[in-house]
This record gives sequence, structure tokens and C-alpha cells, in this order.
Amino acid sequence: MVEKKTSLDITTLARDLRAGHRAALARAITLVESRRGDHQAQARELVQMLLPDTGKAVRVGITGAPGVGKSTTIDVLGTYLIEQGNKVAVLAVDPSSARSGGSILGDKTRMARLSASDAAFIRPSPSSGTLGGVAAKTREAMLLCEAAGFDVVLVETVGIGQSETAVCEMTDFFLALMLPGGGDELQGIKKGLVELADMIAINKADGDNLKRANVTAADYRGALHILSPRSEHWHPPVITYSALTGTGIAELWQKVLDHRKAMNASGEFAARRRDQQVKWMWSMLEQRMLSRLRSEASVRTKVRKIESEVADGHLTPALAAERILELLQ
Repeated sequence: MVEKKTSLDITTLARDLRAGHRAALARAITLVESRRGDHQAQARELVQMLLPDTGKAVRVGITGAPGVGKSTTIDVLGTYLIEQGNKVAVLAVDPSSARSGGSILGDKTRMARLSASDAAFIRPSPSSGTLGGVAAKTREAMLLCEAAGFDVVLVETVGIGQSETAVCEMTDFFLALMLPGGGDELQGIKKGLVELADMIAINKADGDNLKRANVTAADYRGALHILSPRSEHWHPPVITYSALTGTGIAELWQKVLDHRKAMNASGEFAARRRDQQVKWMWSMLEQRMLSRLRSEASVRTKVRKIESEVADGHLTPALAAERILELLQ
């Protein structure tokens, strides 16, 4: 009897979410974020049920160092997209959220126009404690947003370390935002980030910064020539824009659409989506294994004993890992 009620609740939630009810979407994401075993089982059932309704949105990852103007850019870009008739969802991958609550709470207040729109949905990532957990939950939240009828999903990363790779691997287009500047700033940019980017956009190209922004753009174009692009069918452009005035926002979005067209024409778009699904599977498997190690009392006790032996130098990490794997069999 209980199973029937649970199934009915999930079916109703799925129906309301497909109808575009924001409250249903919020409840569904909360269910996905929950660490309770019964909630996780329901979440898996819900996402599986909604899978045929996903995959149609344009997924864009956005990164950039603090101060580059990510929130303002997302606010302006999101507003522009809504004016074009789109529904826009904004998600955030922030591994620091487990410690400090993350930056998205402040970001939301800086996305004033987008927050006020009925065609927009803004959601922080859960405080999962690990980047892998955050990324997995964000993937599921992205699918839920697509099932709810959102045409564009913007995934924001804090722009540090692994979070960039995680967001790149769950989106179709990865946008790196930069500030005007050259010399030391250009030398200091991470090669890995530039290689991941499908486009580099120089923000704050207005007023006294305009000339400097154009020089910086030229420097990045030169740097990209000596790096291998992610795809032979797309050479990452470098553009300038101003989130303050809105200049260049239309061009920025057109580049995203041009990229999608090029990837579709070559067949790489579908291949990349398939690859993302497989990576997601392995990510989820890792999380499930870790969850089991931490949640089962008998296993947890044995793992702690093994940890102590490693810390005291009585057991090598390699042998300890083997013993922990045996616990999962």
C-alpha cells in the first residue's frame, strides 16, 4: 500500500513538473538533493520517468575568476534570452558551499532582473561536501529543468580547480569570462581552462576599459593559435562585451548557436552528449560506493580501523584500498 502511494506521489510530481509548475520543479530538485535513502530511490524513479522529456535545452557552462562579473553577465544574458522568447534556468556548481553556503546566495541578489522574471529559475547546488556529489546533483537538476520546459540551462562555476572540468563535462558549450588586462594577467591564466573553453569573452569592454579589452582579446586570440582546440570542427572565438551596457550580448549568444550548429553538422554534438551520459554513470557509481562505505555501520567501523592502520604506518594505502574494495563485495 505504501509503495502504491509513493509511486502515485512521484507520478503526480512528474506530471506537475512537465506542466511547468515552478513549485513542482523546486520540490523535485529538493528530492534529488536529499541524502535520505528513500528520497534517493524516489529521485532515481522520478528522473528515469522524466528522461524522455529531457535533452532539448541548450546547456551552457559559464566560468570566470571572482570579480569578472559572472552574476551580472548571467543576469543580462538571461534577460536577453527571455526577451527572445526563451525560458532560462540558472544552476550553480560551488564546491565551497559545504563550508560557507557558497556564492550563489549573493549571486541571486545580483541577478535582480532575472530573479523577478516568471520565465527564469535560479537554484544553488546542494552542499554535498564533495565536488563529485555537487556535480552529480547539478546534472540531475539540469534534467529536471529541461523536463519542466526550460529552453536554456546556464550552469555557473566558481572558476576554481576541478569545478571547471565538472561543468565542462555536463554542458554543450563552455564559456570562459575574462577581464581586460594583458602581460602578467595573460601569463597567469590557466592553460587548462583556455583549452576547455569553447569561447573566451572579455567583460567590461566599456568606457576607459574598451581599448584595453580589445588588446586583451587580441592577446588571447594569439594564445589560442598555439593550443589544440577541443574540436576540429570549432575554433574558439574571442569576443569583447559589456555586462554593464549589454553591448556584445547578442553576439555572444549567436556564437553559442553557431557552435551548436557546427557540432550538430559534424555529428559531434550527439557524440559528446553520449559521452557525458557515460561519465555521469561512473560519477554516480563512485558516489554510491562512497555512500555505502559511509552509511553502513558495520562497513564504516571496518573502514575506520583500516584508516587508523594506514595513518599509523602499519598498512600501505594500496593494500588498504584493496581491503576496502573487498568490503563492498
